[in-house]
Amino acid sequence: MSQLLVRGGHSLAGEVSIQGAKNGILPILAATLLTGDQVELRGCPRLRDVNASIRILEALGCSARWEGDSLLADTAGLNGCTISDILMREMRSSAIFLGAVLARCGEAEMSYPGGCELGPRPIDLHLAGLRTLGAEITESGGVLHCKAACLRGRDLILSLPSVGATENLMLAACGAEGVTTIANAAREPEIVDLQNFLNACGGAVSGAGTSAVTVEGRRPLHGCAYQVAPDRVVTATYLCAAASAGGEIYLRNARENHLATVTAALREAGCDIRADRAGIACTCRERLRSIRSVRTAPYPGFPTDAQAVLMAALLRSRGATVFEETIFENRYRHVDELIRMGADIQVAGRVAVVTGTEKLHGAPVRCTDLRGGAALCVAALAAEGETAVGEIAHIDRGYESIERDLRTLGADIVRTEMGI
Repeated sequence: MSQLLVRGGHSLAGEVSIQGAKNGILPILAATLLTGDQVELRGCPRLRDVNASIRILEALGCSARWEGDSLLADTAGLNGCTISDILMREMRSSAIFLGAVLARCGEAEMSYPGGCELGPRPIDLHLAGLRTLGAEITESGGVLHCKAACLRGRDLILSLPSVGATENLMLAACGAEGVTTIANAAREPEIVDLQNFLNACGGAVSGAGTSAVTVEGRRPLHGCAYQVAPDRVVTATYLCAAASAGGEIYLRNARENHLATVTAALREAGCDIRADRAGIACTCRERLRSIRSVRTAPYPGFPTDAQAVLMAALLRSRGATVFEETIFENRYRHVDELIRMGADIQVAGRVAVVTGTEKLHGAPVRCTDLRGGAALCVAALAAEGETAVGEIAHIDRGYESIERDLRTLGADIVRTEMGI
């Protein structure tokens, strides 16, 4: 089992390129099923979740292979519509395959998805929307049996702007007769990326980035070459790493308009952040100060995926900062591990109060989830001594090589194998 050993006290300096977005590539991989053709996905990150999606495609009769930093997926050979329980349990985003398989095959069979234990994240909205489009869905023994002789475009209204439901319904609507409108749709940049991919394949999708997405169904889709958008959460992580350790870094390909709430918080804390067309520069020379309360919310609000890394960056700030998590009820599982490093954090329900301390110290800690694991690395950069970060398979789900990137920026971090 691997772990990361981090020796703190080294300021960061240098430049790295931001990988393709995990949360963008996963729905795009599902969308390749709609083309029945070969697709070249440029800048595709090599992640555990991407590998899980590739295994799902292969289980359905498709193929995928790497050429440098491009993934070539060929879905012409699709010969099945069933995804096993083992594959579905590997990641929560596996539910996104439901809409695409249903649109391509007219039927689908799969269990409920797995992934990080962040609290209830039901797919009720996905299923309700698919039923409105004409799918017949039954459940037996935890397995969803879905059939749709003919999906038909409808006006759909989501009770909340779920990213997964918006993406799933966009994919299903591509195979529906007529026009589908999704109201109260999620507005995240990953929704825009999915729209851009579908349109590059010949689709007719509009409105992504707003609260109303429109899909003209039954348009023949074809393969294409597509550049995956940069990962805004990885960008936020490395900005917070610089804020935690101090120093001056440049993140090539990063887009500030994708994470304006995060950069605003870091500026308030005392970081100098400058963006240009090629990326984002961040300079942090002094001890940070506390900031106004941080409340997570759907885009364009503060992203729940950046809450943990910002919290880690503020552990040594002057004053106290209040965090309120509104998306997932178990998003503070990393707090106990941060406290092992000397952090002063009080949690009451969905609220956490971080009071800055002058020093942090290295300690053996374990990742509880993907973003919580990244937060431990961010905190370790500012801690005295060595921090051993265990159970890093969580981190590998979303970061192509966090130790490579941080080492490029000057951090003392290595991946080692733990003894039994």
